[in-house]
Amino acid sequence: MSSPRIISGTARGIRLQSVPGDTTRPVTDRVKEAVFNILSTDIVDGNFLDLFGGTGSIGIEALSRGAEKATLIDLHSQAVTTIKNNLKTTRLEGKATVHQVDAFRFLAGKANQKFDYIYIAPPQYKQMWLTALHLVDEHMDWLVEDGWVIVQIHPVELEPVELQNLVEFDRRQYGSTVVLFYEPKAVAEQNS
Repeated sequence: MSSPRIISGTARGIRLQSVPGDTTRPVTDRVKEAVFNILSTDIVDGNFLDLFGGTGSIGIEALSRGAEKATLIDLHSQAVTTIKNNLKTTRLEGKATVHQVDAFRFLAGKANQKFDYIYIAPPQYKQMWLTALHLVDEHMDWLVEDGWVIVQIHPVELEPVELQNLVEFDRRQYGSTVVLFYEPKAVAEQNS
């Protein structure tokens, strides 16, 4: 697989370093472009949380397209080093915060800021997306009032999920990737 690249915005066309080894699951350009086309200009001036950062491709794409700031998290030191290098390459390091921390521990902690978008794309086949989604659902103070949670998984990982505060409002499949979109229940009720 070729190295990931930034598709649009100020860092358009820049190729990113890949994380050594097989701990990350790079997002395809097709999926990334589709997700950001859905977000459209709403990403501008937004605050973005990339929970399982990997190469940083998603969080950096958000910054390149006009997000005001992004927080990128990964547990693995090689991924964190790669994210920092990719932020330097794209000249977006001034808008980003990178943490080497367990995503679940981060979400279970006290929210020190609110995000417009929380992106969950963990390693495949470990049901980690469910744990992360439940933690956001239990700690809604991480999300702005009309924020979105976006989950990227393989179709075989799909299963029903019961949530108290979030509701799925869209689902898209691109080959072997499913992208789920959630919003606060209160917003969904206003829009119905």
